[in-house]
Amino acid sequence: MRTALLQSSGTPGSVAENLAVLDEAAGRAAARGAGLLIAPEMFLTGYAIGTEVGRLAEAADGEQADAVVEIAARRGLAIAYGYPERDGERVFNSAQLISADGARLLGYRKTHLYGGFERDHFTPGEQPVAQAELGGLRVGLMICYDVEFPENARAHALAGTDLLVVPTALMHPYQFVAESVVPVRAFENQMYVAYANRVGREGEFEFTGLSALAGPDGVVRARAGRAEELVVADVDPGRLAASRAANPYLADRRPGLYTSLV
Repeated sequence: MRTALLQSSGTPGSVAENLAVLDEAAGRAAARGAGLLIAPEMFLTGYAIGTEVGRLAEAADGEQADAVVEIAARRGLAIAYGYPERDGERVFNSAQLISADGARLLGYRKTHLYGGFERDHFTPGEQPVAQAELGGLRVGLMICYDVEFPENARAHALAGTDLLVVPTALMHPYQFVAESVVPVRAFENQMYVAYANRVGREGEFEFTGLSALAGPDGVVRARAGRAEELVVADVDPGRLAASRAANPYLADRRPGLYTSLV
């Protein structure tokens, strides 16, 4: 499945403008044969928007989601994106996967909140593994900081995730996560990892870009730079199967030795 990563911060605070950016990127991705477009963490609203998070947060099936459904169906490709999700009085840092025919396939709430900003504005999610079938692949969702915990990615590997989709807001000076941690997560767990980052300065944060699609052999198939960009690469089930057959990590585990970890 050809997969496109949108590296952009859009216009913080303007859902309408960010939906327009998403629509235009979806058109470009579809023209390049992509079946899936991945946008960054909190893409619909912006990340560093302070108390606006609460005002702009919507339910998973709200008007913002309806707009993404319309884009996905019109452009003919699946879309994964980050947004603030309201559920009663609680707000979650969430991501959602919409199919090419406009079905809501999967929702996920970030389980590991990063820093004071996120802990002040969001409630942590409680479901570590969220998966759906897409294009013959088992797709899982995480958000940014979540993938930096090896237990999270391993849980996905044990649950059979083929492609781990990670909308991200990675900031300076942690670019080594995009450069090194993400390919290692893909290799040690024998899956593809798609890491779509914001870019540029936003409030007090400077996002690093460097979005990547890493394969199960640890090789980065597509890598963005440090500007707004759309990168595309293939998630190949055949390569995934061959890599899993050659790499014994998961088969050689000895879970009885690891009980002290939890």
